[in-house]
Amino acid sequence: MEEQIVFIGPGVMAEAMCKGLIERGGVEPSSILMSGPEQDRLDELEKKYRVKATTNNREAAKQGKVVVLSIKPQRLHDVLEELSGLIPADAVVLSIVAGARLDTMKDTLQHSAVVRAMPNTPAQVGEGITVWNTTAATTPEQEECARFILKALGKEIHVDDEEYLDMATALSGTGPAYVFLFMEAMVDAGVHLGFPRRISEELVVQTIKGAVAYYESHPRHMARLKNQVTSPGGTSAEALYYLEKAGFRTAISRAIWAAYERSVQLGEGKKRKTDV
Repeated sequence: MEEQIVFIGPGVMAEAMCKGLIERGGVEPSSILMSGPEQDRLDELEKKYRVKATTNNREAAKQGKVVVLSIKPQRLHDVLEELSGLIPADAVVLSIVAGARLDTMKDTLQHSAVVRAMPNTPAQVGEGITVWNTTAATTPEQEECARFILKALGKEIHVDDEEYLDMATALSGTGPAYVFLFMEAMVDAGVHLGFPRRISEELVVQTIKGAVAYYESHPRHMARLKNQVTSPGGTSAEALYYLEKAGFRTAISRAIWAAYERSVQLGEGKKRKTDV
């Protein structure tokens, strides 16, 4: 892929995409331009990946065949206004901003070819999952361009209904945070039992990795796999009974629903007091 890829917002996910494109997608660093307000951050990325960088979003956007919006949701409105009318006619905009709706981006940017995507942090090691959707005006060639970029992060799923994006934000986009919290709780429990933290961490990490690997080699309903390790009257049965009694499933479901509602709020431009 030789076209110029411009990142507006050089954050963690933008870096993950940049790294994936270079290391797994075969993209030349000279084809990537990072744009953002902090010169120190840009200098770091230039040195690390040999990409180009600038603090001028407007000039950067004019150069892109693909313009990736990788900013915080709270900055979306200002950046869209800043770039309005500047995206080249044959370019495609690829947004990874949580809650940013296609119509909002299309209308404010005055640009019809827009892709909305929701990757997650495992993209940093090529193990991400991205759900994405496009405006009707996005051409098949532009869709393939977006797919190429997203595949550099891991797996990708194209959906026809934009509503799935808010759902994906809550389930897979935010999902690693739930997993890390669960792992942290398990590690702390191991320390409470008496394990040194180093050993507890190793046990938990390998258990999670092994469970996922086992599922992938034996793809079946999770309940069946759970039942395989739950002997009548045994330790697993005792632990699962306590988790059910404590409302473990309900807590997870409510947390994901809360994340979904927040994604919808962000798309509607609604702010909380903490956002002001």
